[in-house]
Amino acid sequence: MMLFSEGFRIFFAAAVGFALVAMAWWLGWWGGLLPDLPSPLAPMQWHAHEMIFGYGSAVLAGFFMTAVPNWTGAKGAPARFLALAFAVWALGRAAMLGGGLWPLLDLAFLPLLGAKIAGLLFKAPKPQQLIFLLALALLWSANLAFHLEMQGVLTDGIAPGLRAGLVTLIAMILILGGRVTPGFTRNAMVGAGRETRLPWNPAPLAILTAAPALALPLALLVGTPETLTAALAALAGAGALARVALWQGLWTRGKPILWTLHLSYALAGLGLIALGAAHLGLLPELAALHLLGIGAVGGMTLSVLTRASLGHSGRPLIAPRPVALAYALIPLATLARCLGAETGAALPTATAGALWCLAFALVLVTYWPIWSQPRPPRAPVARQPR
Repeated sequence: MMLFSEGFRIFFAAAVGFALVAMAWWLGWWGGLLPDLPSPLAPMQWHAHEMIFGYGSAVLAGFFMTAVPNWTGAKGAPARFLALAFAVWALGRAAMLGGGLWPLLDLAFLPLLGAKIAGLLFKAPKPQQLIFLLALALLWSANLAFHLEMQGVLTDGIAPGLRAGLVTLIAMILILGGRVTPGFTRNAMVGAGRETRLPWNPAPLAILTAAPALALPLALLVGTPETLTAALAALAGAGALARVALWQGLWTRGKPILWTLHLSYALAGLGLIALGAAHLGLLPELAALHLLGIGAVGGMTLSVLTRASLGHSGRPLIAPRPVALAYALIPLATLARCLGAETGAALPTATAGALWCLAFALVLVTYWPIWSQPRPPRAPVARQPR
C-alpha cells in the first residue's frame, strides 16, 4: 500500500488527520456540543497530551523515518516496520480514551521509534545527529511522568510532564529548524542569483540556543526554582530570536514555503521568552503555552511536513494556494488563543480552534493525493541536437 511505502506518507497523513479530529472534538466538548470522553483524564488534560504526544510524536516519526536514511545513506524502514509503528501509535491514541492500565500503551511508541532511529544513526554516527536520541528520551520521560501520576504513582507528574513535553518539541524545533530554515533560504537565494547578504548561521549561537532549550524540559521535570527555569527559557528564546534575525527573512516575502519557517521559528523564540516571564509571574502562562503550542509547534510542523512531502514525492517546492493559506491561519489562531487566555473571552478561543481546524483540513485535502499516490513520472530529458 502506497501509504506505507515511505515514512512521511503514513505519519504525516496520520498527524494531520489526527490534529484535525482531536481539535474538532475538543472544540465541540468545550462548546458543550459533545459529551466527555470515557477517559478518566479531564478533557483539557487529554487535549494537551494528545496535541503534544499524539500529534507531535507522529510528525517526528514521519520526519525521522524520512530524514535519517538520507543523513546516513541507509535504506529506509520497510513497509512492515512502518505498519507496525503506525499500529502502535494508533493503539496509543485509542488507549488514551480509556482508564486502568490501558493508557500505558501510549509509552510504547517512542522507544520503538527511537530504537529504529538509533539503529540507522549508529551506522554512521555524528554527534549533531545523535542529539535527537537525547531529545526523544526527554520526550518519553515527560510522557512517563504524565502517566505515573495518571496511575497514582506520582502526585505531581501530569502538569510537569505536559510542559516538559511541549518544550522538548520546541527544543527540536530550535535545532532542526535552525538547520533547515537558513539552509533552505540560502539555497533559494543562490538559485535566484543572489550572492551577497546570505543567511548567517553561526555555530556558537546555535549552541547557546540549543543547550538551554534541552535543559529546560529536565528542569521542569525535576522542579528547579522558578528563577532558573525562567532563565533557561529566556536564554533559549533570546538565542532563537537572534538567530532568525540573521537569516534574511524579509527576502522570503512572497514565498510562503519559506516565510512560514522563519515566522514559526520566531514564534518559538517569543514563546520561550513569554514562558520565562510567566515563571516570574509577569505574564499568564496559558498564553505562553499556546504561543509555543499553536504558533511554534503547529506552525513549524505544518511548514516542515508540507515541504518535505513535496520534496520527497518529487514535486516542485512551491506551496499550493490552500496550503499557503493554512500557513497564514496558524499565526492568526495563535493570536486569537492568546487573546482568549488574556481576557477569558470565549470568542477568541473558539476562533482559534476553528482556524486550526480549517488550516489542517486544507492541508489534508490538498496533500492526501500526494501521500496516497505514487510519485509523478519524471519529465523526459530533452535530447540535445547533434
